[in-house]
Amino acid sequence: MFQKLFYWIVRKPQPSHYQLSNSQSCIFCGAYSTNRSDFDIVWEDQEFVAFRDIRPSAQHHIQLIPKTHIESIRKLSQKDVNMLRRMEEIGHSILDTFDVPVSKRKMGFHIPPFNSVRHLHLHVQSLPYISLICRLKYPFIRGFGSYEKGFSWFAEIGQAIRILEKGHHVTVAPC
Repeated sequence: MFQKLFYWIVRKPQPSHYQLSNSQSCIFCGAYSTNRSDFDIVWEDQEFVAFRDIRPSAQHHIQLIPKTHIESIRKLSQKDVNMLRRMEEIGHSILDTFDVPVSKRKMGFHIPPFNSVRHLHLHVQSLPYISLICRLKYPFIRGFGSYEKGFSWFAEIGQAIRILEKGHHVTVAPC
């Protein structure tokens, strides 16, 4: 059992299409379609929507999602780097509206199986976290050698961009 779980966590994802057959049951897809009133939307354009997290870990904790159903950061490849750059730009713009200093910003993705919703979402946060438990949910683990990221269930946006630029995939294992 443990061996299968470990393999699933560290394996390289197979390329796949973004659209999933179960995207209609995705709660985050409702933010830009059927259940908009269930979300506290703070920003939106044709490609992305941002809303407040229902269980914030910081004073400002926003979820920024694409309006195309993408299961997770593990599904992305080098061709998605520009999308992540755009998400980073939007995240900074949102935090600018809250006057959050650059040194107090954190943005990143949980990596499956450590994500709670299977729709790509960038956590856009102002620091500090409201508790130690919240802080532990979003660890920043520096890479070593040729790795951008160490063993962690969270990848900061810059790490994710650099990993994908190299043609690799973002996983829990060092990458």
